[in-house]
Amino acid sequence: MTAKVNEIKISYREHTRISEAPQLTSSRDVAALLRANWDADTLALKESFKILLLNNSNRVKGTYQVSDGGITGTVVDLRILFAVVLKTLSVAIILAHNHPSGNLKPSQPDKQLTQKIKRAAALFDIKVLDHLIIVPNGDYFSFADNGIL
Repeated sequence: MTAKVNEIKISYREHTRISEAPQLTSSRDVAALLRANWDADTLALKESFKILLLNNSNRVKGTYQVSDGGITGTVVDLRILFAVVLKTLSVAIILAHNHPSGNLKPSQPDKQLTQKIKRAAALFDIKVLDHLIIVPNGDYFSFADNGIL
């Protein structure tokens, strides 16, 4: 039997030298980077979930929008999230999403999702360094800073 199948190609290309990429040392650095790379027109409109992909020196390899949701929530497919993390050979990630309502308090589903991602990441020896919630007025909430990571 001869059957044709699709070829699967996995690639990652750096357009910025990693030595020139931002090195994150605090949640303040992370929040500033997220704001600079978030579509300001949608920050107060609908929820989105992103990840920052990091190397072993906490230099940012890139950012990826995992999901784009509605007014009160967004769905994160862990298979897509980890496909990107593994494809980029990242050793650490930072999770982020926005609350258009301006509420900085993480919901129970926010906490549960964070723990689910953290458990899955541990299977691949990938560190989840933080999860930030950003809001339209410029404030943010860091899970790590608040001891709930």
